[in-house]
Amino acid sequence: MMFADAALRRVLEVSDRRRPMAQLRPLVTATLFDAMSSWPRHTRTDGTAALRRVRLRTAREQDGLPTAVEVFATFSRGPRLHAAAGRIEMLGGRWQFVALQLG
Repeated sequence: MMFADAALRRVLEVSDRRRPMAQLRPLVTATLFDAMSSWPRHTRTDGTAALRRVRLRTAREQDGLPTAVEVFATFSRGPRLHAAAGRIEMLGGRWQFVALQLG
């Protein structure tokens, strides 16, 4: 799923201050956007985040098509490897993150 990869890259770019937070609004629910607004944002001394691996698992289907997907990913920032997990759902005809945790 291209959405998961592209959305996670954008989230990491926002956390590194390479993109404005407003660019996440169409990718996440309003509740998640509000919660993410209080997340700490990293400085350049931390190094920039690079998405390494993304894995998906269908969580719900309707008529043979996925309507909810669980996302598991790894990313690096400097020499350290980190994990990310979340849930993407089809809402109003488009995919959106409804939950996201960065480790």
